[in-house]
Amino acid sequence: MSATLALLKSFIARPSLTPEDAGCQTFIAARLAKLGFNIEHLPFGHVKNLWARRGTTAPLIVFAGHTDVVPTGPLDEWHSDPFTPTERDGNLYGRGATDMKSGLAAMIVAAENFVHAHPHHTGSIGFLITSDEEGSGSDGTVKVIETLVKRNEKIDYCIVGEASSDQHVGDTIRIGRRGSLHGTLTVYGQQGHVAFPEKVRNPIHLSAAALAELANTQWDLGNAFFPPTTFQISNLHAGTGAPNVVPGTLDVLFNFRFGTASTIAQLQQQTKAILTKHQLDYNLAWHCNAYPFLTEQGKLIQVVENVIRDVTGRITQRSTAGGTSDARFIAPTGAEVVEIGPCNASAHKINEHIRIADLDILQEIYQRVLKEML
Repeated sequence: MSATLALLKSFIARPSLTPEDAGCQTFIAARLAKLGFNIEHLPFGHVKNLWARRGTTAPLIVFAGHTDVVPTGPLDEWHSDPFTPTERDGNLYGRGATDMKSGLAAMIVAAENFVHAHPHHTGSIGFLITSDEEGSGSDGTVKVIETLVKRNEKIDYCIVGEASSDQHVGDTIRIGRRGSLHGTLTVYGQQGHVAFPEKVRNPIHLSAAALAELANTQWDLGNAFFPPTTFQISNLHAGTGAPNVVPGTLDVLFNFRFGTASTIAQLQQQTKAILTKHQLDYNLAWHCNAYPFLTEQGKLIQVVENVIRDVTGRITQRSTAGGTSDARFIAPTGAEVVEIGPCNASAHKINEHIRIADLDILQEIYQRVLKEML
């Protein structure tokens, strides 16, 4: 059994449902301490965070990831216990196998091998690990970054181990992510009996045309790095539950995923213009939980692409697709950020799994990147 597979199994066996860590970070810290890493546990609220650094000079290259996992879903739909790592047909099954305990295991083994081979390496290696990536994210990586910024500790390069690959390890890397803008809309009407439509104002009827226009609007054309902005309604709620009562309000939750072709202000203004055009009586609250970021070009991207080609023979594709990740907190510091991890097909799904053969490929990629960067 490879060292990466053994470590991943030990991680999966710890039921670290977000924001729980289940002892993963203590275990990681002990392994890194043996390599000479300075260990800092940085808890915020109910969230555990780990900052570990080996070396004091630049450049500082950081591996970032999370120990928390999403809930299992119905246990009776799993073919094996989600927290009992199980090998089957060349795959390893368990919650977190893809997202993202495999990335963590490969990173740690890569660092161990690199340090043993190069104990006097130049620069510094860091690990930034949280248990709050799958949750709100409010007490995780963002708080660690705030701590580092306050003491002028600068990350030069960062590898995030999220499941970025598509069909094969290394066929896709993330060089940026779209922003995420949430809207909470309440449309006001007049509640009353369905038999007396002249005495009510149905907010569902009043909103239908406006919501259709929002759903069909082309917000922008995207650009060379980001696809066009998308708008999706995620929740609609109205009514008392009775079939003969017209509701007094309609609540709508929606989301924009946007790149750099539109600003938040532009999206907000255009949304307001559409709602106003349809003469709605409404209240609208906004929350942006992720801003778009992009590492357009730099040393790290070039090294990662070269290493992937050398290790796998593949030409990788650069992408900004997918959801949000904790890279959104790291990139604004000026660090070059690249996401490279396992295949994402089973992330968050029932029977989450990873191809066992991919683990050592990923570990070799990480290890070669360290060698090239330091």
